[in-house]
Amino acid sequence: MKKSILALLVLASLSGFAQDSEYKVSSYLIEGTKAPNTHYIGEAWLNAIIHDDTELGYNITKATFKANSTLDWHQHSSTQVLIIVDGEAYYQERGKEPLILEEGDVIKCEKDIEHWHSSTKLSDVTYLALYGGGQPTTWTEVVTQEYYDGVAKKLKNN
Repeated sequence: MKKSILALLVLASLSGFAQDSEYKVSSYLIEGTKAPNTHYIGEAWLNAIIHDDTELGYNITKATFKANSTLDWHQHSSTQVLIIVDGEAYYQERGKEPLILEEGDVIKCEKDIEHWHSSTKLSDVTYLALYGGGQPTTWTEVVTQEYYDGVAKKLKNN
C-alpha cells in the first residue's frame, strides 16, 4: 500500500512536467483543406504546416493530390524541395524530360526554374514542399489534360 501511495505521489509530481498548452503544435498528418481549382486539374488538399514564418524564412506545405491531378507550370523566387512521402508523382522542369518520383524521393528545383508536378494517372501522391517565404508562386502556363495524358503515356512506355 505504501508503494502504491509513493507511486501516485511520484506520478502526481511529474504531471507538472507535462506539455504546456501554450505551445503551438501542428501535425503534418492532417489532410488539410481542399484547394480551389485555380492552378490545377483534379483534386488537391493543402496543409500549411509552416507558413510565412519570418524568423525561419521558409514554408513547409503538405500537399495531397488524388490520382489524375496536376499543377500548372509555375516557378518560385526561391529554391523548392519536394519530399515524396506517399504515392507517385510526375515532375518536369521546362526543357527537360518528365520523370516519375516515388515514395522516399527528394528533388530540388532551383529558384526561378519553371516546372510542374502532379500525381500520376493511377496513384495519389502526398509530398512535403519546402520553399522560401516572401514572393508568391508565379503561375506561367496551364498544363492541359492532353499534355498530362501525353506525359503519362510516355512514362508508362519507358
